[in-house]
Amino acid sequence: MRHNITIVAAILILSACNGGRNSEVTTKELYTHISYLASDKLAGRLTGTAGDSLAAEYIRDQFISSGLVPVSGGGFQRFEVTSDLVASGKNYLEVAGKVLTAGVDFSPLSISANGTASGEVVFAGYGFDINTDTLEWNDYEGLDVNGKWVMVLRADPEVENNASHFASVSTDRYKTMIARDKGAAGIILISGEKYDPKDEFESLRKGDFSAGIPVIRIKRNIASLFLGNPGSSIENIEKMINENLKPAGFATGTFVNATTDIERKNNPTRNVVMMLPGKDPELKDEYVIIGAHFDHLGMGGEGSGSRATDTIAAHYGADDNASGVALMIELAEKFSGSPKSNARSIIFIAFTGEEMGLLGSKYFVENSLIDLKSVNAMINLDMVGRLREPAVLQISGVGTAPGLENLLNSKTDTSLLKLALSNEGYGPSDHSSFYGKDIPVLSVTTGAHLDYHTPYDTKEKINYEGMITVSDYLFSITDALVNGSEKLAFSEAGPKDGGARGSRRKGMSLGIMPDFAGNVTDGLRADFVTPGKPAAIGGMLKGDIIKSINGKTVKNIEDYMFRLNQLKPGEIVTVEVLRGEKTELLILQL
Repeated sequence: MRHNITIVAAILILSACNGGRNSEVTTKELYTHISYLASDKLAGRLTGTAGDSLAAEYIRDQFISSGLVPVSGGGFQRFEVTSDLVASGKNYLEVAGKVLTAGVDFSPLSISANGTASGEVVFAGYGFDINTDTLEWNDYEGLDVNGKWVMVLRADPEVENNASHFASVSTDRYKTMIARDKGAAGIILISGEKYDPKDEFESLRKGDFSAGIPVIRIKRNIASLFLGNPGSSIENIEKMINENLKPAGFATGTFVNATTDIERKNNPTRNVVMMLPGKDPELKDEYVIIGAHFDHLGMGGEGSGSRATDTIAAHYGADDNASGVALMIELAEKFSGSPKSNARSIIFIAFTGEEMGLLGSKYFVENSLIDLKSVNAMINLDMVGRLREPAVLQISGVGTAPGLENLLNSKTDTSLLKLALSNEGYGPSDHSSFYGKDIPVLSVTTGAHLDYHTPYDTKEKINYEGMITVSDYLFSITDALVNGSEKLAFSEAGPKDGGARGSRRKGMSLGIMPDFAGNVTDGLRADFVTPGKPAAIGGMLKGDIIKSINGKTVKNIEDYMFRLNQLKPGEIVTVEVLRGEKTELLILQL
């Protein structure tokens, strides 16, 4: 209790001292913040580690010094994250009297609950129960799955179509939840040949939470054991469903005994949530949120997300995302010291767990400390420290509210900044969690670079003068959102969940129209480059000939499609192109 009183007293004193101060953003202050956050002492700020905790303390203290007040919990929002996830030796699967081998024939998925269940296997097609204006499809019709194991194909019949009506209901978790709601004891997932030709088990993902029932994935070569007929072929069943586009389900008569056991090690962590209260009696209970994640990849290594897979060293994350945090801290100070009062309240949130799957921002929106319906907009800062000629600032989410694009353009001094705008509200950063809650978002970045997710993203490579330019622009945008008389109206701009297609091995796009006719004999020509998409943002031009992707040769359309299938959403991609007689190396973020 004494500790909390001390904090509140300090906040009140600092708030009084800060009043009337006009605190401009300086390169010295930005350098100071980034130098600390991207230091050896913090060892890469891996979520749930000592470096993560030190970063949170530093950020909270900086906000206090600017006169911000805690929204709750002394400025912290505490939760736990899974730091390690391992399939134990207790996993067991017996079908038709045959004991299968864990890790070879079957594997629990990271969304699995721990438990033991026995029962008959019921095959339920793709595991859909859809009844919408555009699609009706019920794989469970006429099937009794209560207390039984449900076996379903992963993905959907239109796996190559990113705009498919199946997309939003085709994830493993969604299908598991449907099976659970229908009383299934557990679910067995199998990858069809069209969806996953290699049929390899994925690593357990640390950011996943249990879906409430045992979840097992099996290999295709043992599927006939579960289907109740030695001559049954999951490949033929997949082909039949995909061609007929009709549900297919049946009781197999096969019985399964199974145990799933995943060992989870949980560590405490926290978001930092502080507020500059609004002064307008009618608008002070509305909010503009400025957010940036402060976690990074720690010391790297396998499974960390590092692009330097053979290097164990501090991944400093100066740009990703000490730069965003530093800019947020300085914007908080500037707004607090501004002689102009803010009408709406401004909430500044430093998220942890972004690199593990937007964990901090997801936790915030699901356990919000405020009424999310009162949020006017969320501005996300992620990698804002590498502004380079021709000074392009990339902003996505401009389609999530009418008038946003006009606002951004009206505040732009084109002699200082060039804008690359994208309508989509979903993307590989924390703004996506807010977009999923029908909140207008803007996600701001100066773009990808070759040091991304390597130990070479250091403080020396930050363009501090460029950050001043970005901060001035963002201050003017935020000021308009904070003090405008009308609250923004949310508008959907693209899918709200990238997971439906994000986990696919198919369907990635750079945003070009390739030369399908093969007019170029060595490489692939871009006959059109779509504005606002990764290729355009990365600098690709119409007529560029793609020679390689991530250092791997592209000689034709087949090579190009194969390389795309190996990419993942959010990945930083290097693309070598031939432009006239000159070779250019472009850096794209998917």
